Amino acid sequence: MKRIAVLTSGGDAPGMNAAIRAVVRTGIGRGWEMFGVRLGYEGLINGRFIPLGARDVGGIIQRGGTFLGSARSAEFKTIDGQKKAIRSLNEQGIDGLVVIGGNGSQTGSYALAKLGFSVVGVASTIDNDLYGSDITIGVDTALNIALEAIDRLKITASSHQRAFMIEVMGRNCGYLALMAGIAGGAEMMVIPEVEITPEDIAETLRIAYEKGKAHAIVVVAEGAKYPIGVINQYFIDHKERLGFDLRITTLGHVQRGGNPGAFDRILATKLGAGAVDALGRGEYGVLVGQIKNEVKTTPLDVVTSNKKTVDLRLLELARLLD
Repeated sequence: MKRIAVLTSGGDAPGMNAAIRAVVRTGIGRGWEMFGVRLGYEGLINGRFIPLGARDVGGIIQRGGTFLGSARSAEFKTIDGQKKAIRSLNEQGIDGLVVIGGNGSQTGSYALAKLGFSVVGVASTIDNDLYGSDITIGVDTALNIALEAIDRLKITASSHQRAFMIEVMGRNCGYLALMAGIAGGAEMMVIPEVEITPEDIAETLRIAYEKGKAHAIVVVAEGAKYPIGVINQYFIDHKERLGFDLRITTLGHVQRGGNPGAFDRILATKLGAGAVDALGRGEYGVLVGQIKNEVKTTPLDVVTSNKKTVDLRLLELARLLD
């Protein structure tokens, strides 16, 4: 290994910059030339490489997002686009590539690995839905942002004796909603893994009212079967029968934009360094993640062919604690 490139792809996650920094500086420590790829796979196809020295990644560990940028690339999803990316890497004399991102990004990594290029993935997504890592870069920060919002809304909900419904991100994985709901003491979490109807929510809120609660909080994952808008409309349509309505808040991309907390900075540093270590020992076509508190590698074919599941025992625990 002599020349290594690093790119970030997919949705940005707090801690990506810390991972880039770790990749670059540990690579330089091995005497390698390090390069960044601007704008993800789109930039890879178009040859948007920039040399990166130790000072080029100084002062970024605390910054959210990714200073290399990220962009969707329809062309890269085609075999012709993937071959263009390989050609671009070869023209630059790049020996290995580190891809920091989530499910879609690592599907792209696997595509390049199948074409024979030396690729190592780094697990980074706020959704925590990537197989091969117990927790991924960005999750802890996004979770704390959601928790802060829940805490603030709970104060207002209590003051006005109202029910609030909060939508968090997570795509088709309910991890963020489940964990934020437990940590925030929510009355109910609506997640994609379990079908929960608007009437189920209404019944839970009715029981909370009968218990004498002055407020109620429902956390909804964006990928739930009944989206927050549908649930809200149900309460509007049945307001007279139900006897109350909901106030809704959608956090959206606010969860992505925070500066990474200590946990994500440390996790990103460990995984970024782990990616360089994998390249150094000649281990390619793998994802670097954290499993049982240790940096581990998982083959990309295993990562892309398996679905990470949520521990539904935690949902039952939340019901017991309500």
